[in-house]
Amino acid sequence: MSADTPTIVLVGHGMVGQRFLEALAARGLTATHRVVVLCEEPRPAYDRVALTSYFSGKTPEDLSMTDMEFIKDHGIELYIGDPAVSVDREAKKVTAKSGEVFDYDTLVLATGSYPFVPPVPNKDATGCFVYRTIEDLLAIEEYAKTKATTGAVVGGGLLGLEAAGALKGLGVESHIVEFAPRLMPVQVDEGGGAALLRTIENMGLTVHTGVGTQEIVTDADGVVTGMKLSDGSELATDMVIFSAGVRPRDQLARDCGLTVGERGGITVDEQCRTVSDPHVFAIGECALAADGRVYGLVAPGYEQAETAAATIAADEEAAFTGADLSTKLKLLGVDVASFGDAHGTTEDCLDVVYSDSRAGLYKKLVIGRDGTLLGGILVGDAEAYGTLKAFTGSVPPVSPESLVLPAGAGESAQLGPTALPDDAIICSCNNVTKGTIRGAVTDHQCTTVPEVKKCTKAGTTCGSCVKVLGQLVNAELEASGVEVDKGLCGCFSQTREELYEIVLALRINTYQDLLDRYGRENARGTDGCEICKPAVGSIIASLAPTIGASGYVLDGEQAALQDSNDHFLANIQKNGSYSIVPRIPGGEITPEKLIVIGEVARDFGLYTKITGGQRIDLFGARVEQLPLIWARLVDAGFESGHAYGKALRTVKSCVGSTWCRYGVQDSVRMAIDLELRYRGLRSPHKLKSAVSGCQRECAEAQSKDFGVIATANGWNLYVGGNGGATPRHADLLAQDLSDAELIRLIDRFLMFYIRTADRLERTSTWLERIPGGLDHVRDVVVEDSLGICEELESLMAAHVANYRDEWAETINDPEKLARFVSFINAPDTPDPVVGFVPERDQIKPDLPLLTIGHRPLEGSAQR
Repeated sequence: MSADTPTIVLVGHGMVGQRFLEALAARGLTATHRVVVLCEEPRPAYDRVALTSYFSGKTPEDLSMTDMEFIKDHGIELYIGDPAVSVDREAKKVTAKSGEVFDYDTLVLATGSYPFVPPVPNKDATGCFVYRTIEDLLAIEEYAKTKATTGAVVGGGLLGLEAAGALKGLGVESHIVEFAPRLMPVQVDEGGGAALLRTIENMGLTVHTGVGTQEIVTDADGVVTGMKLSDGSELATDMVIFSAGVRPRDQLARDCGLTVGERGGITVDEQCRTVSDPHVFAIGECALAADGRVYGLVAPGYEQAETAAATIAADEEAAFTGADLSTKLKLLGVDVASFGDAHGTTEDCLDVVYSDSRAGLYKKLVIGRDGTLLGGILVGDAEAYGTLKAFTGSVPPVSPESLVLPAGAGESAQLGPTALPDDAIICSCNNVTKGTIRGAVTDHQCTTVPEVKKCTKAGTTCGSCVKVLGQLVNAELEASGVEVDKGLCGCFSQTREELYEIVLALRINTYQDLLDRYGRENARGTDGCEICKPAVGSIIASLAPTIGASGYVLDGEQAALQDSNDHFLANIQKNGSYSIVPRIPGGEITPEKLIVIGEVARDFGLYTKITGGQRIDLFGARVEQLPLIWARLVDAGFESGHAYGKALRTVKSCVGSTWCRYGVQDSVRMAIDLELRYRGLRSPHKLKSAVSGCQRECAEAQSKDFGVIATANGWNLYVGGNGGATPRHADLLAQDLSDAELIRLIDRFLMFYIRTADRLERTSTWLERIPGGLDHVRDVVVEDSLGICEELESLMAAHVANYRDEWAETINDPEKLARFVSFINAPDTPDPVVGFVPERDQIKPDLPLLTIGHRPLEGSAQR
């Protein structure tokens, strides 16, 4: 470019800065302007929204949002680790930390925010951290691993809860200190905060609300040892993470005389120009928008980036006048969402609330007098967030009460996205409407979700709208007369249910035979893919006795079809070691067997943990130790608990009528009978069950795939429950059953589920998806409306008669034992990466710290 080419200088390269560059490119401005980017951090833009996923195994490279080919193709000059230190507005020059000076025609400030640290004594002591950047996380990880057993997080908002979860994941006892009377006070109300509090405390975190931090206590060397709170108490802690909110980074603007707000933020107009200088723009968390707000969410920042780029391109209609503050988050595995007028500030509004304290569920909708949906709060189950948010500002086509009830509880209603108007916002991060998504299909010939994402940017930021996106794409394709490919994968055009019927009817007992005969033309003769291999392997395993296949999943071809855990009949853990869960039917165990488990754990140096399914988990086994451990357990009468497989896990029980004065039936006996009957049953997803001896429901049977509750007249059978990430109350299928009637219905229900469910579909999702829902399932398995119950019972009988313990099968077969090594070419050599360190008289994984080297960014025009 010539010396006369206008120059745009962007100060800051976070998520909003990167979106601004993309907006410049989309409007052709990178072809007509020189674009310079001064980035303070030692890496280009990354996904700060997903920052905590680093502790779940993502690398900084995974989090990166910068395509270096994009930077190169558009001639963008990207300077890494070289922030702007001063601006001369009169001369239109920016000086970088390196000393280089850049002339500009347009200056865009995207400097973001900085963590607010309360002005308490010793806030900078050794052991105090903030939670904002990848470098912060690296420092926290190293300190937690080497110098801390207890940590305290100051702040109970989004980042505070994520920080506490990160500490817990690092093995540090975690405390959360929040000055407000509840967690996440901005997003949720008192009821939502209470539900969130219960769930988080059940995870083992300690929460202190309504108190502030008065002082950080240190030892003589200035190292953190505790924290004094405003209620006079003192909390012992080895480290402190400040996550008490953020403040706009506006110092650069202040220094060059730009107007800033009373509480911070660079004051801008509706075009995101600073009110002091038409040649300077401010976007993102550093900007005080024209509506008087500083927006801390990424979606408004993206809108500001688009507005600034449009204004620079002379689009006179571009304006940012405000943004939706709706959010959907997953904190410590708990869904939390708020949208619209979540706190009910509108005059004469009404609340519709559903609360289940035991399940950690809280749902509130704010409704106007005329029935208009104004907003809401969802804690514990935010499945309906996308649909409800899109209906905000209109009158939903069903009653508000039906929208907050969970599936299986009363007259609940499930509104699909097809019921939404075209102007409904589907992706709030990128301001994409339903009409835009429909247009991508009808006008731009997009036929898949990835194509629609690329065309519209919907679903490319937080991802919470992707499920709704898929439903809309398929609905629009079907409405246009396009046949939607519902095949299992690229290898099979059939669904899993159709493949099951083919395997059963034709007695096909190998994956390769099925692929070569019924696969798509381009897949026949190949090895298949990682989607269909485990799915077909599960079908063959569930039908093995009937179709003449081996029921042992490591036999022959079956071994190559299994998921990673099934490959070694154990659950792989984060450091490459494995966990072992022996079956303990009904949770009943003798002292002798308890002693054996203790001796095995002691002799092999394993970490032991009581599971939520009334079993004992043994962690830390190396792959070559697995058969040795199994042999000890099998000799003592144990067998595989199938914790690694898509199969029956446990049947929990209370002590029932044998011991409990409230019990009306022998729940332990029934739980043992059921677990021994269905052990090893391979299915589309894992199966969990429980038996309660009375209506007090101590075994939590209504949160299981199939649950049994005793009555004075027999047993009630509930199906389709789930207590995981998407809780669902089980539905009553039949009541007052005898033992024989109960087992017969469970046989039918499980085999019908295995026959008709999709790949990786839990019974809770299947029951809501299958046409006719619970009524149809009841007709089939109770009334035999399809005339298949005899066949379903026969299939289950074949499974029961042919069950074999996979651990025992393995340790008695020298050929099978050969696979249990870390290195095939050095079978006696253990994996040196698998290591442990002591903690609380046991062990925990010794995880290597991530180190980041500074390297030049290929393709960047950095100097």
